[in-house]
Amino acid sequence: MEKRTELYRGKAKTVYTTDNPERLILHFRNDTSAFDGEKVEQLERKGMINNKFNNFIMAKLEAAGVATQIDHVLSETETLVKRLDMIPVECVVRNYAAGSLVRRLGVEEGLALNPVTFELFLKNDALHDPMINESHAVAFGWATAEQLATMKQLTLKVNEVLSALFDAAGMMLVDFKLEFGVDAEGNIVLGDEFSPDGCRLWDKETRKKLDKDRFRQGLGGVVEAYEEVAQRLGVPL
Repeated sequence: MEKRTELYRGKAKTVYTTDNPERLILHFRNDTSAFDGEKVEQLERKGMINNKFNNFIMAKLEAAGVATQIDHVLSETETLVKRLDMIPVECVVRNYAAGSLVRRLGVEEGLALNPVTFELFLKNDALHDPMINESHAVAFGWATAEQLATMKQLTLKVNEVLSALFDAAGMMLVDFKLEFGVDAEGNIVLGDEFSPDGCRLWDKETRKKLDKDRFRQGLGGVVEAYEEVAQRLGVPL
């Protein structure tokens, strides 16, 4: 598979075209950013950890019946994926109150949410990824009602599978975001990544933070926390 041109450069990943129009390469960089790119640092080994972590999680989801864009790992930091027409709507599940939910509503951090909450956000860095509802998404053509229904169903399925996985490893899956796209056959497929960059994970006993909040909040030990999560799950690094 030949890597060709840079298609998109995100905060922590670069997407490249290949000689196959149906395949792309995801390159996981060591860049770590927060607050819409206002805080950026290079953290050694992070790209490698997130690449391997993402492939491990996506394999678990595939086994549970959730279609993903993963094809196969190419190297320590690169993965070949199926090309998708990405839907610019992020799906967020919250099992416990944290982050923006606490800031918006003034609730206590760590409060268990029953039922879990499901939210939609427009993927738009310039607008700081504003929260939207289904009517907005349909009215502005970002997604159809049918696509949104499927995305919600799949997101809740992911939550069920991964909550059990992390719980068995002594961790709480506090919240996470997912992105979906449409494949060549018109199917909704899970895309982008699942890593400690895009979710919150706490130790069940101590509630020690094991995710990118360590970077956001200046707690230090970011890569070490990611490695701990991977080791608890049995991700080969």
